[in-house]
Amino acid sequence: MTTERLPDGGPVALPGDHHVNPKDEARLKAGAVGLVGVLFMAVANAAPITAMSFNVPIAIGYGNGTGVSAGFLFATIVLTIFTIGFSAMARYITTTGAFYGFISQGLGQVWGMASGLLAAVAYIIFEASLIGGFAYFASDALSSSLGISINWLPIAVLGIAIIAALTYYSITLAASILSVTLVSEVLLLAALGISVLIKGGPDGLNAGNPFSISGAFTDLPENAFGTGVAAGTAAVGIFFAFWSWIGYETTAVYGEESKEPKKIVPRATIIAVVGLGLFYTFMSWMVVAGQGNAKAVALSASSAPVDLWQTLVQSNLGTVPLGLYKILLVVGSFACAMAFHNAASRYLYAMGREAAWPGIRNSLGKVNVKHGSPAIASFTQSAITLVLVLLFTFFTHVYVAGDAGPVDTPALVPYVNIYGILALIGTAMILIVQTFTSFAVVSYFWVKKTHTGNWFTTLVCPIVGAAGMMYALFLLWQNRAFAAGLASESMVMTAAPFIILGLIVLGFGYAYWVKSAKPEIYAEIGQTTLQEAHERV
Repeated sequence: MTTERLPDGGPVALPGDHHVNPKDEARLKAGAVGLVGVLFMAVANAAPITAMSFNVPIAIGYGNGTGVSAGFLFATIVLTIFTIGFSAMARYITTTGAFYGFISQGLGQVWGMASGLLAAVAYIIFEASLIGGFAYFASDALSSSLGISINWLPIAVLGIAIIAALTYYSITLAASILSVTLVSEVLLLAALGISVLIKGGPDGLNAGNPFSISGAFTDLPENAFGTGVAAGTAAVGIFFAFWSWIGYETTAVYGEESKEPKKIVPRATIIAVVGLGLFYTFMSWMVVAGQGNAKAVALSASSAPVDLWQTLVQSNLGTVPLGLYKILLVVGSFACAMAFHNAASRYLYAMGREAAWPGIRNSLGKVNVKHGSPAIASFTQSAITLVLVLLFTFFTHVYVAGDAGPVDTPALVPYVNIYGILALIGTAMILIVQTFTSFAVVSYFWVKKTHTGNWFTTLVCPIVGAAGMMYALFLLWQNRAFAAGLASESMVMTAAPFIILGLIVLGFGYAYWVKSAKPEIYAEIGQTTLQEAHERV
């Protein structure tokens, strides 16, 4: 075991010691954020206004119809059960590697490396996905509202640069910015929901029978409410409900930078999943009630599905709130991109500090001493995002369903290809990793018996949670062509299963190579934890 000495004579633990000493200056800034900061960054990952504006119309118009809120309620129950087991492990392990560390300590280093690589790539591509959405919405807003025509690509590059600059500094700066944008999103949506409660709607507040779970599994019938729409598939509505939560689990990523991670990470995770679930369920219910069954279905299945929300904002709140809503769609997607940037850079840092090569340890695995940020990992993440955006820009086309070949529509590339495809692939990766995490919790408490766990929270909940994740994965696979939309025939989408499988195989291969060639390094994989939080009760 290798140690160094602090100026006060105390030891500094290196990755090989499996601990991070909170007194070490060359580490993430401990105690930088509290419960509210961690919570805001995690919920910003889920991007409530983006989830509601784009996922709810798809669920209504092509999935379970007016049973959309029941779909969100079902997802809330499943994800809460998963989170109970996830949080139980977070009380004993604090590491910025999150899933990577949890799975390594529960299922072993081989599974930990494969899962860590999968999670890292998911968060890496999520930033690029949201940058695509941000650039598309920003370009469209400038054109429709101000008559200013600006190509989306310069906007995307500017967004990447701003995020790179902001995340170079302490995590508190990013937390402050994300807090403002998130509060604005939630307040506007909540005001809309309350206005519906007060004003009611064409079919009353019970429109869609929101409290019946069976509605989540009921297909939208053909010609529902006389609208002439095609029949939907309930599985689509349920999957898009699960998709709306992606990012909430990043609470654990900020464990090493939070105050009292023993308490904050589990609390923030539970609050995030339950809070988002109740909010999503309420808002999806309110938008159906406010528009009425027939209009909600017709708008959702139209060529401008976001009108489901925008027309209701206009009629209930007025023109100024509608303008703010459009702005928050842009700002919200930018904030979400920055939140995923933070998560991705910390995964790169966590894996970099335990890499088999000194060059990577001394670059990705190093922290900016002044700001306590994973600066090199952060800039690396920005570079990867830029490359992904440029590759999609110059080497992809947009496919139109039913056509024999691709139609070159550059204006749609950021939304259809960058935002759509990368979000789908990343979601699949995270669902796989969450499944592995559930099994890791069971192994940690019941196979390895590292700690004594409650049978319900550490056995029943993880098993049920794993079943829920696998069900969501099944829905994604079953409806992959529809979920990808115009990009369903693209080369990247076609290759997605092989990309995911390849990453898992690469993780396995690397772990077995390190185990054979450098066993001392293998012992470190996923084992570096915050010392003050290690082996606690």
